[in-house]
Amino acid sequence: MQTVQNPKSYHKTLSQEFMKLYIKYMVSNRCKIAVKDELKKLGLHYIMVELGEVEIMENLSDDALERLKNALFDVGFELIDDKRSVLIERVKNTVIEMIYHSNEVIKIKFSNYLSRKLNYNYTYLANLFSEAQGITIEQFIISHKIEKIKELIIYGELSLSEIAWKMNYSSVAHLSSQFKKIAGLPPSHFRQLKVKRRRPIDEIGNTNYDFIGLTEPIKWKAKKPEQVRLQLYCSTYS
Repeated sequence: MQTVQNPKSYHKTLSQEFMKLYIKYMVSNRCKIAVKDELKKLGLHYIMVELGEVEIMENLSDDALERLKNALFDVGFELIDDKRSVLIERVKNTVIEMIYHSNEVIKIKFSNYLSRKLNYNYTYLANLFSEAQGITIEQFIISHKIEKIKELIIYGELSLSEIAWKMNYSSVAHLSSQFKKIAGLPPSHFRQLKVKRRRPIDEIGNTNYDFIGLTEPIKWKAKKPEQVRLQLYCSTYS
């Protein structure tokens, strides 16, 4: 099994159009590894594997696509082809990539970033997202920012002031207020907990229970069996 090591040069030498696939529940780098493994098992050659997106050399038949769909489902992923669902998943993955996997300080407005990254008007994205998810993009972003703040607090390398600056809050007071509304306690108390509970990324922002007036504590929802299998390998934050 060989993969293309230099996709850019490969594009230059072949006029072939590669097949792009969109996959749900890819939330970490370990998820990328898991998807690559499934592609290799089926003898497929990938050009690119990113959160929620895969590009392969082969143009799959309906039968081959069904085999891939079943293989991905067995390890907790879901192949999606509905255009609206694909776009919503791209919004989610763009937010996750920016918050969890970027080393840059978050200093850009997410509305501008999403619009430019996905090449869609933000109002259209916002309306589509809230209609399908029952929450706004802003609420989805806030929930993930709070989870990232939990991670930074647990690591213990930054003060709350440094975390506020890194996560683009105007002040520690602003961060603390928003943290308490989502997590149910201020960050200073969270830091003192012996057991610091965190949530799987794929569960965050998928229910409007998280955001009832941004005042009630989070109510957890049960996972689907395939998501349980996914979390066994696809580590929540890696």
